[in-house]
Amino acid sequence: MTATRPRNRSARRSWLPVWVVGGVGAAGTLILAIAFGMTAADGVRIAGIAGGTAIGTGAVGAAVLRTLRFRSFGAQVSVVALTTVAAVAAGAAVSAEAMFLATHDLHQLLVILLAAGTAGVVIAMSLGHRVLEGSRSLGEAARRIGLGRTPDAVERPATAELATLASDLEEMSRRLEEARQRERALDASRRELVAWISHDLRTPLAGIRAMVEALEDGVVADSQTVARYHRTLRLEADRLAHLVDDLFELSVIQAGALTLQMERASLGDVVSDALASASVLAEAKGIRLEGRMDRTTPQVELSTTGFSRALRNLLENAIRLTPADGTVWVETGVEDGGAFVAVADQCGGIPDDVLPRVFDPSFRGEAARTPHPNGSAGLGLAIARGIVEAHAGDISVRNERQGCRFLVRLPLSPTG
Repeated sequence: MTATRPRNRSARRSWLPVWVVGGVGAAGTLILAIAFGMTAADGVRIAGIAGGTAIGTGAVGAAVLRTLRFRSFGAQVSVVALTTVAAVAAGAAVSAEAMFLATHDLHQLLVILLAAGTAGVVIAMSLGHRVLEGSRSLGEAARRIGLGRTPDAVERPATAELATLASDLEEMSRRLEEARQRERALDASRRELVAWISHDLRTPLAGIRAMVEALEDGVVADSQTVARYHRTLRLEADRLAHLVDDLFELSVIQAGALTLQMERASLGDVVSDALASASVLAEAKGIRLEGRMDRTTPQVELSTTGFSRALRNLLENAIRLTPADGTVWVETGVEDGGAFVAVADQCGGIPDDVLPRVFDPSFRGEAARTPHPNGSAGLGLAIARGIVEAHAGDISVRNERQGCRFLVRLPLSPTG
C-alpha cells in the first residue's frame, strides 16, 4: 500500500500538463472567438465541433497505438505524429463543412489540409528519427550489458528522459564491470589461498604421519628420540591449530560477522601491552624493539582484545621478516585529526607492483621480501586489516629506508 501511493501521485503529476494545456486552449479559443466578433454560443459550437472531432480522431489513434504497443518505437512515433496531424485536419474539415462554406472553398481547404498534413507528418517522422536512433543505441547498450560485455559510449538521445536512461545505463555498466573485476580478483585470490593453505596443511601432516608411524612401528625406541618426536608432534599440532584459528577468524571477518566490544581506551596503553607481548619473540631472534609515543596519549574507541590482535600480527610480521640484530620501530600519536600507530621493519622492502597485494589473504612474500625460513606473510596481515577496518580505521604500507612502514589510523574518541 505504501509503495502504490507514490506511483499514483507520480501518475497524476504526469497528466497535469495535459489538463493545463487543455484548459488554457479551451479558454483561449473562447476568448479568440469573442475577439473576432463571434457570439459566445457560436464560438462554443464551432470549438465543440472541431474539438470533438479532433478528440474522436485521437481516440482512434490511441486504439491503434495500443494495438502496436509491442511494435518498434519508430512505428509508435509515426502513429503519434500521424494522429496529431489527422486530429487537426479532421477538426478543421468538419467545422468548415458545418459552417456551410462553398463547395469550392471547402475543396480548397481539404487540399490545403492534406498538403500541410503530409508535410507535417514527414517533418515529425524526420525529427523523430533521432529519437529512434537514440532508442536503438540504448537497446544495443542494454543487449551488450546483458551479454556481460562493456558497451561502447551510448549516443546521447534527443530527449531528456532517454538521455537520463543512457546515463543510467553507462553508470550501471561501469559498476557491473567493476564488480566483475573484483569478482575475478577475489576468485584468483581464493584459488591462490586454497593452494597455499593446502601446502601449509600437507607439510606438517606429512611430518606428523611419519613420526606417528615410526613410533607405532617401534622404529624409534630410545627415550630421547621419543621425547623429541613428542615435542615435535606437539609443535606441529600447535602450528595446525594456529592456522585453523586464523582461517576461522578470517572467514568471520570476510563474512562481516566480526563483533567487537568497544570501549574508550588509551591507545598508548594498548601499544605498550602489544610491545611487551612481542618482546619475547624479538629477544629470541635478536631483534631490538624501539617505541616512541606522543606526550599526549590519544583516547580512542576500540576493542582492546581485537585491536591488540591486529597490533600483534603487525609486530610478529615485522620481527619475523627483519634480519637478526635488526630493529623494529613502533610509533604512536595524533596526526591529521586522528590517532595513528606505525610499525616499521628492516625487511628489505617490497616491490611497488606487489605493495597493493600485501593485505590480500593469499599474499606470501617470498619473492617480495628478504628470504626467511618461514618465507610467508601468512594470514596475519589480512586479519589485521579486517580488524582495523571494523574499527572504522584504515591500514596502509609503504617502503621506507631499509624496510616497510605499516601505518594504522583510527578516529579519535569524541570525548578524547
